[in-house]
Amino acid sequence: MSDKFEYGTGRRKTAIARTRIYAGFGTITVNGRAVDEYFPRKTLQMIIRQPLALSKMAEKLDIKINVVGGGVTGQAEAVRHGISRVLLLLDPELRPVLKKAGFLTRDARKKERKKYGLRAARARYQYSKR
Repeated sequence: MSDKFEYGTGRRKTAIARTRIYAGFGTITVNGRAVDEYFPRKTLQMIIRQPLALSKMAEKLDIKINVVGGGVTGQAEAVRHGISRVLLLLDPELRPVLKKAGFLTRDARKKERKKYGLRAARARYQYSKR
């Protein structure tokens, strides 16, 4: 692995993924572990590899990712967002493809906070008229 890399940040809910892409042979490392070990579910592995498959660069790049916060699905989607952003730095002509797939858009949905006087964010306590 060379010292020259491109850097991108991906976010989803409370997960933050800091992504570095090097020239290499297609290895993906998440928090010092192989991607198959860190994300054992096949659906999460597929989510991470989507931008690489779309850009046909999976075997040409080594990817190192540090991801913190959130749950496993949020982390996987943050990683996908980070990889997409870095691929855009490597090749700006990928923008229409990645944009159409929705990988460049930051998914801003977060958990709504609980309000006082209510049971949850919007759920109320049961009302009894009599």
